Amino acid sequence: MGALGRVLLWLQLCALTRAAYKLWIPNTDFEAAANWSQNRTPCAGAAVKFPANKMVSVLVREGHSISDMLLPRDGEFVLASGAGFSAPDAGRDPDCGTGAPALFLDPDRFSWHDPRLWRSGDAARGLFSVDAERVPCRHDDVVFPSDASFRVGLGPGARPARVRSVRALGQTFTRDEDLAAFLASRAGRLRFHGPGALSVGPGGCADSSGCVCGNTEALPWICEALLQPLGGRCPPAACHDALRPEGQCCDLCGAIVSLTHGPTFDIERYRARLLQVFLPQYQGLQVAVSKVPRPPRPRGTAGAEADTDTEIQVVLTETGPETGGAGRLARALLADVAEHGEALGVLSATARESGAPVGDGSAQGLDGSGLRAELAGGVTAGLFLLLLALVAGALLLRRAPRLRWSRRDEAAPAPVVDPLGFSNPVFDVAGSAGPLPLILRTPQPPATKVENSSTSRSYFVNPLFAEAEA
Repeated sequence: MGALGRVLLWLQLCALTRAAYKLWIPNTDFEAAANWSQNRTPCAGAAVKFPANKMVSVLVREGHSISDMLLPRDGEFVLASGAGFSAPDAGRDPDCGTGAPALFLDPDRFSWHDPRLWRSGDAARGLFSVDAERVPCRHDDVVFPSDASFRVGLGPGARPARVRSVRALGQTFTRDEDLAAFLASRAGRLRFHGPGALSVGPGGCADSSGCVCGNTEALPWICEALLQPLGGRCPPAACHDALRPEGQCCDLCGAIVSLTHGPTFDIERYRARLLQVFLPQYQGLQVAVSKVPRPPRPRGTAGAEADTDTEIQVVLTETGPETGGAGRLARALLADVAEHGEALGVLSATARESGAPVGDGSAQGLDGSGLRAELAGGVTAGLFLLLLALVAGALLLRRAPRLRWSRRDEAAPAPVVDPLGFSNPVFDVAGSAGPLPLILRTPQPPATKVENSSTSRSYFVNPLFAEAEA
């Protein structure tokens, strides 16, 4: 049985024991175009340069003609049958080797914590995993390619990456002692590097309701590796009130259904139910189902009756141009729990939905095109009313020529009118040069406090009536 056959048999055994596994994707093969600066394998007669201060193992599958080669400080070439290097002959490509040498990219650029570098063995159409679970979990079996060379950075070393088993170079490591001896060997040092540590131990998931991944503490490094090409920042979500599921690095649009489960819940059976019964009715959706730590809830709320500290997280995200499907599916799942929850082993369920798409007017009952049409119609109507007002004003000015605009400082003086009043005999004294002015006196406010009023009053004493009262 070949190496590939042994790997397939081992994976089948993992499936029988309900163990998940993760496959390492990148390699350091000589013929892989992605490993070279020009994104292509060096042409015949080219000069080849490896990073001088790096360690690397390179698998060579074919024969290559090169003019010059700068080797790394420490490394190895693994030559397949018929592979090798030779000097260029007279029939080489005349355009090859005239420019800069072909540079082998940094082999240390691959990180264990990068979710993009792993593939789940139980991947299926319509399923996805949150970012923390795309990296090997503590119950997973890890498989490195047996027919390719590779190099893995183990991270900053804050905490060892722990998995159920590791398979590399045709060996399966299930004990820490054996794995530590391999990592310390030259073959191990060529393939694993960094201050981080890797450990294994018996810990396959034996719970039918699933097991928590265990990558919560490693999530900052997972997100750092994932977002490194984006400058370390999440792209803006395409909806309002976006959601961030447990174990996800960035917000997403869709819905989250949280299930409080009982002892009879089977996560694989429920995942199959979603794929076979619900997802075919909702095109353009993907679903992630996993067990996560249950956030603390006050007593008396839904889910507080469970005797476990975990819950089942069902993440629904939309991948197509249509929106709203995730919310409809979430409501359908709530109705399904209400009808079949006891048979499924689900005690209760809650759901959260993201808001309307960014740039969409659906929150006001309008879609984007309808909103633009309403705005355009309003602007047109406003211009039409303004034009009518200008025409009406011009006709009015033409029919009433006495009306004119004037500035405030050019206003006509007020007409002179006779003063209103009466003759006061007390002040009408002979010899007076003119009428004496009235003396106004404002009385003192009373001692009691009253509410403020907006009306002010002035008083004066009339001597005529004062003497009459005396």
